[in-house]
Amino acid sequence: MANYLERLTPQNSQVIFIDQQPQMAFGVQSMDRQTLKNNVVALAKAAKVFKVPTTITTVETEGFSGHTYPELLAVFPENKINERTSMNSWDDQNVRDALAAAGRKKVVVSGLWTEVCNLMFALDAMREGGYEIYMVADASGGTSVDAHKYAMDRMVQAGAVPVTWQQVLLEWQRDWARKETYDATIGIVLEHSGAYGMGVDYAVTHVHKGPERVKHGERVGPRPAK
Repeated sequence: MANYLERLTPQNSQVIFIDQQPQMAFGVQSMDRQTLKNNVVALAKAAKVFKVPTTITTVETEGFSGHTYPELLAVFPENKINERTSMNSWDDQNVRDALAAAGRKKVVVSGLWTEVCNLMFALDAMREGGYEIYMVADASGGTSVDAHKYAMDRMVQAGAVPVTWQQVLLEWQRDWARKETYDATIGIVLEHSGAYGMGVDYAVTHVHKGPERVKHGERVGPRPAK
């Protein structure tokens, strides 16, 4: 339990995306699917900004599930895609090797479906691999609201920690004085954080009389401390 009291940092965590594929998304009924994709891509961009090791795994790409979202692949064009046949990513040696190579015990998980691929991976990774699982509830989806909820409940009972993608992003950033990632973090907020991003844009353009359009990578929002 003491390990779960530690904050997520870019140095102690890694990310795995499980089966973020169109046919899997078709079956999601626990949340709006476009919102789901938005959240998945936002989490991926956060991992990229903070240089967090990231594993992407897929199941039955050609036979059933289709190819990984192009928006996700665009964030990690250099990443190997770990193709599997098993519903449980933990069964695949390549996936286990990728996690081990990262050398971090805190694993942030985003996948489809919550009650199948996420659940089985989480239980086995905790029991057999000694990993700490941080399940990104709003970047994962189940085949019904109940399927998602009770799978999350079961994983929490087993020791997994429920989080959201924005929670992970801001936990990695932690301090607005961290200038090296400040601009990129705010850029992700503007593009993917809905009302929060709108508020930042309003503050820049109306309160601080900034440019009407904020370009990617330009400093916006509250200034980091000097």
